[in-house]
Amino acid sequence: MDGILPLWKERGQTSHDCVFKLRKILKTKKIGHSGTLDPDVDGVLPICIGKGTKIVEYLVDSGKVYTGEITLGFSTTTEDRSGDIVEQQALTRPFTKEEIDQAMKQLTGTITQIPPMYSAVKVNGKRLYEYARNNETVERPQRKAEIYSFERISEPIIHEDNTQSWRFEVSCGKGTYVRTLAVDTGKLLGVPAHMSDLTRLKSGGFSKEQSYTIAEVQKAVDEQRVSELLLPLEYGVSEFLQVTIDADLWQKVKNGMRLPFSAFGLPKRPEELVAIFYREQLISIYKAHDKYQDMMKPVKVIRTEIGE
Repeated sequence: MDGILPLWKERGQTSHDCVFKLRKILKTKKIGHSGTLDPDVDGVLPICIGKGTKIVEYLVDSGKVYTGEITLGFSTTTEDRSGDIVEQQALTRPFTKEEIDQAMKQLTGTITQIPPMYSAVKVNGKRLYEYARNNETVERPQRKAEIYSFERISEPIIHEDNTQSWRFEVSCGKGTYVRTLAVDTGKLLGVPAHMSDLTRLKSGGFSKEQSYTIAEVQKAVDEQRVSELLLPLEYGVSEFLQVTIDADLWQKVKNGMRLPFSAFGLPKRPEELVAIFYREQLISIYKAHDKYQDMMKPVKVIRTEIGE
């Protein structure tokens, strides 16, 4: 069984929980997920099965779209609603829509983020959440993030406890901490803040409408139609530059040979990864050679036999 399953992860389970359950349901160990979601976050979680696991990293690299809620008035240890309150400040007045929108606008484009203490980023061989759980502090590395759009999608609401919240939608590149976007929005407004809700609408090129719950996967297995839910692994490279080769070149590509880019019919040295197809099947991923300007080399061989 090979392919990609766009899963809708429900709240209350970890991404690892989903993989564990699917291994039992689908009766295969070769399963991986693309992009972890926290237990209290629901949304699209692409699952790669069989040979599909070879392209997990390319799905992780793709952009994502989230919808969620920002609350002003207090911040937490985890930067979301699951953490303990670390700073609290009752709002003396509500922020206007214009003030909120201006703050969010400043967080678009290429920005710098400091990862949350409760994250999997490694510092000196330990993950940040390990330091946090031991009440240890450590200097966190700054990271670049690409924010394509970050917009308010609801009217701001004032609550009885002198907090204020509104819903947002963000389209961003890999490695973005949406929790930190919420916190940084508060910093620009001069008040503590946290992310009070989050749902991932798109990931790896998949949308909510394309996704299935674990219960739906189980039902499909029971009815012997699970293949209807799987997308071919070729879907995972749909945004790549694609080249179709003939039988002669196939013999060289399947053996992982270095080849000139002209052999693939490319007019110039490619800047991006190239997906190599033979008989409508993805067989390899190539890139420009680091040393030899006219050559390309395989990054990953996907298939060595057609019909696999």
